[in-house]
Amino acid sequence: MTKSEKTAAIESLKEKFSNSDFFYLTDSSKLSVEKVNKLRALCFKKGIELKVVKNTLARKALESFDTAKGYEPLYKVLTGPTALMFTSVANDPAKLIKEFRGKGERPILKAAYIDQDVFIGNDQLETLINLKSKEDLLGELISLLQSPINSVVGSLQSGQNTITGLLKALEERPNA
Repeated sequence: MTKSEKTAAIESLKEKFSNSDFFYLTDSSKLSVEKVNKLRALCFKKGIELKVVKNTLARKALESFDTAKGYEPLYKVLTGPTALMFTSVANDPAKLIKEFRGKGERPILKAAYIDQDVFIGNDQLETLINLKSKEDLLGELISLLQSPINSVVGSLQSGQNTITGLLKALEERPNA
């Protein structure tokens, strides 16, 4: 790889990292070509971009960002074969990894970066699977907000019969 190709690869990675709040670092080595192709197809189907990278280029791209991004813990996992998974839904790659593995052991989760939180190690997979997406949290929030409103509307509707009955009784009452 020439110096200009490396520079272009680093710039491409920098753009990916800056445009993604969620990405995973995995090891899919030792998978057969057939299984890697199945993994790629599954990623494509779920809207996850899978990109095999050189660790030195990924590290240089990550190091170019301000330390406030919190990428430093990821540097230590950039060893051995690395594939990046970029996503717009935080827990989709974790679910995909679990689904793809079945009874196998690959791909291995090296680390995940979720909104400035770093999860290191394959043992974090279940934690990542159980993360709620922004859509899930908004749905729960809307449900919580609708609950009191639904109660008030229900009370008003059930009371409507009572109010109607009272008005009818007052109307039919003889004038005194």
